[in-house]
Amino acid sequence: MRIARLTNADIHWREDGDPNGAPVVFANSLGTDLRLWDKVIDRLPEEGYRYIRFDKRGHGLSSCPSDAYSMTDLVQDLEELLDHIGVSQFSLVGLSIGGMIGQLLAHRQPDRMTRLILACTAAKMGTADMWQVRIAAVRKGGVESIADAVLDRWFSGPFRHSDECIAWLSMLSRTPAEGYIGCSEALAARISPQQPPN
Repeated sequence: MRIARLTNADIHWREDGDPNGAPVVFANSLGTDLRLWDKVIDRLPEEGYRYIRFDKRGHGLSSCPSDAYSMTDLVQDLEELLDHIGVSQFSLVGLSIGGMIGQLLAHRQPDRMTRLILACTAAKMGTADMWQVRIAAVRKGGVESIADAVLDRWFSGPFRHSDECIAWLSMLSRTPAEGYIGCSEALAARISPQQPPN
């Protein structure tokens, strides 16, 4: 396991593929950790590319700061991680909040990102009220209290009843409530029309 001790968080990260290859960074969704990409990495070429994954703050094996999170915090964590491991230019694959991190990083450092691949994301997601309802539910009952509803949105009915889905349920349910809430608050803040790009 690799931990980068950054200014405001300790970030767990992993690399696969060719250590001298072109860097490709994977940024995952809310309530998941870097294992989200396991089956994707298994299908990619082993030569020519350096695949970098990380657990954003409050997720997986990364630290879970107790202060409020912003999207700027999440982007700065990734910027600092990439500086820490010596990556100057890279492609980024972002899913959901990972895609939002990628968009903001491309806005902040356009010359650094060679490609941006986005899935299931947007400049803003949901409504502030929706996020506040979810935050209140997690404060009351933990992430496990919303896990089934989240997985119903992620997966088809047949997959939801598969053995493999049990692992996804475990990954999501074990996300620290503080980390899930922190990232949800960051997402809610992006919806405010007074929020400028960072």
